[in-house]
Amino acid sequence: MVRLQKKLFGTNGIRGVANKDITAKFCINMGSAIATHFGSGTLIVGCDGRTSNQMLKSAVISGIVSAGLGVLDIGLCPTPALQYALPHYGVRGGVMITASHNPPEYNGIKVIDRDGVEISSEEELAIETIYFEKKQRLAEWNKIGRIQTESKACDVYKEAIKIHVTGKDEIRRAKLKVVVDPANSVGALVTPYVLRELGCSVITINGHIDGTFPGRTPEPTPKTLKNLSKIVTGVGADFGVAHDGDADRAIFVDETGVVQPGDRTFALIEKHVLSKNPKNKVVTPVASSSMIEEIASQYDSKIVWTKVGSVDVSRAILRENSILGGEENGGVFFSEFQPVRDGAMTAALIAEIVAKSNKSLFTLLGELPQYFNIKLKTSCPNEKKAQVIEIILENTKEYDSITIDGTKILTDDGWVLIRPSGTEPVFRSFAEAKTQERAKELAEWGISLVKDAQREL
Repeated sequence: MVRLQKKLFGTNGIRGVANKDITAKFCINMGSAIATHFGSGTLIVGCDGRTSNQMLKSAVISGIVSAGLGVLDIGLCPTPALQYALPHYGVRGGVMITASHNPPEYNGIKVIDRDGVEISSEEELAIETIYFEKKQRLAEWNKIGRIQTESKACDVYKEAIKIHVTGKDEIRRAKLKVVVDPANSVGALVTPYVLRELGCSVITINGHIDGTFPGRTPEPTPKTLKNLSKIVTGVGADFGVAHDGDADRAIFVDETGVVQPGDRTFALIEKHVLSKNPKNKVVTPVASSSMIEEIASQYDSKIVWTKVGSVDVSRAILRENSILGGEENGGVFFSEFQPVRDGAMTAALIAEIVAKSNKSLFTLLGELPQYFNIKLKTSCPNEKKAQVIEIILENTKEYDSITIDGTKILTDDGWVLIRPSGTEPVFRSFAEAKTQERAKELAEWGISLVKDAQREL
């Protein structure tokens, strides 16, 4: 029987509550399903700092070797460190045990291909089919896979980041003071060291690894980063940087204590990269700000729109031979280094930009185009979502639209993205315009279109 819809894998791997949804037994069986799908070779396995990680990592490793594949266990590491390790060590694939930004009781599994990018939806479906149909391979007793450990993967990753920072001399001369908040997780193993070795004075908060996340929850938001903001202003730092639980994203606090939206710091990096590499391609999801497109046009560059999701951005970067990608949640994909979102690399790039410009982060961000956005949501049963989108498209056909992920309706003075949630029975209406008032009007219009469409059913 061929299954047509995934039941376990979501936008970024498998997620669930540890020892409830994600148990050791589940991880053994899923590990052997992953290994059966890959077929042969060695898989790298790593984890972030959650309390359940050692248990679940051991279970996944047991499943992999039971299917006859080898394992290279690199232990605690950021997700981008594991992704960099795959091509570096020349292995077949990888598994990262992490629930990224989710609360401490959660954990999850990300499956990575040999190029360092998460596997495709088709491959996730193939693994699920093996799992549900219990078609995992069991190796003979004398062909069980070997387990090896590697303790230097984070060091290799750190050195590789520094190689790709061209402004080392300027950073050293600038003597930047930076506050790093890795959320008591694996970002603490990399980012403070990289910035310090580049010449910054670094203050680390929430720097000890603790899977209960005592300092703050792992999602970096203005609400959870209030303490970071106070410390940045209190010590007179040039900026602060915060990671999520697996350190593939970075959110920045400027020297005035303002937590900056991820797409603004991405736009600053975009401007920096394209100024040296014009006539290029930048990949970003349809939810990203028009500011990204405006800056690209200044450097005769093209925007490649994708669905919301880091895997879609990474695959488009490879397909389009793009120099850069980014998301509004703080994910930046600097493909000269690797085509995945990378929190430590992003922090190093911001340090380079501030040092080279001889301007403050607040000033640099103030020079970017200004837009305002509003996010709203409304309920809609999952089974009605496809029909609702069809009706909205019909009812707004006089407007230009982008239908890669939901529908993004373009008006003369802004846009609204109407997108069904992949995890909840809701539609999200995300609008942007040059004024807050117009953005609110567009977002509310998006909600009314969803409600009107449901009434037509």
